[in-house]
Amino acid sequence: MTPFAVLLVPAKNIDKDTWKILSIISYIGSGLSAFFTAISILTYFIIRSPSRDHSVTIHVSLSGALYLLNLSLLLNEWLASMQVRALCLFIATMMHYSLLCSFTWMAIEALHLYLLIIRVFNTYFRHYIAKLSAVGWGIPAVIVGVSIATTYKSNQFYGPVELNLENSTSSLCWIMDVHFFYGLNVSYFCIVFLFNNGILLTVSARICQLRKFGRKSAMMVPWKDTCTVLGLTCLLGTTWGLAFLSYGVLTIPVLYLFSIFNSLQGFLIFLWICGTARKEKRNAALATSAGTLVSTVKPK
Repeated sequence: MTPFAVLLVPAKNIDKDTWKILSIISYIGSGLSAFFTAISILTYFIIRSPSRDHSVTIHVSLSGALYLLNLSLLLNEWLASMQVRALCLFIATMMHYSLLCSFTWMAIEALHLYLLIIRVFNTYFRHYIAKLSAVGWGIPAVIVGVSIATTYKSNQFYGPVELNLENSTSSLCWIMDVHFFYGLNVSYFCIVFLFNNGILLTVSARICQLRKFGRKSAMMVPWKDTCTVLGLTCLLGTTWGLAFLSYGVLTIPVLYLFSIFNSLQGFLIFLWICGTARKEKRNAALATSAGTLVSTVKPK
């Protein structure tokens, strides 16, 4: 079994029982995320709305990347047990590609959030979603493609990896070269993490500022702002930063938190999409009611 944390944290000094518990948590979380992200994607394509906001498209794109990531993790151990090198190479490449796509779409979420809340004006761009899609799906494809091309003969990056656990071993298809693992995955995420959290802090400060100068009734419900910031934390992948704390006595607790929060990220984003859709529907209903009331009391 494979814990979710191996995507960003090298597995070492983990006893067999802890590994098994982390794996069960990861499989449950990944299963839920894969199921609900699939629902988000299907709903997006079935319900076509001309007035759909770009934010929804970006959320669904991130959900698509997380769906591929969770699905490839769920299939990894099974394909690794077949001991077919081509299948192992395929699932390892797919998992790495979807991981980089997830990080990239998290950065795009942060960029879009900056344009919506901080910049506000002069935010129209031609073919906006097409350009974001080219970045979100294209950059990871280039990185993975170059990695495969440069090691096509030796194939030293992707393949079967044996993880030693007390008196047994666990096998998965992943990145074999440790230097490549740290040099690309961790550094790539580090850039995204710094960018996203800079945007998150700026947006949080702006939300507090708007609440401070807003209506008095709005100041009585700070928990709504707290829920908004927590939702944005999920969208921007802040909890992936727990990987930086996995040292010493903190390793095991951090691995538990990492596996719980990040394997469930797809499910939490599904809840966020449902919540924002419900809010938009309620606001539209209020606007329609207000328009009807105005037309009713309007003097003839």
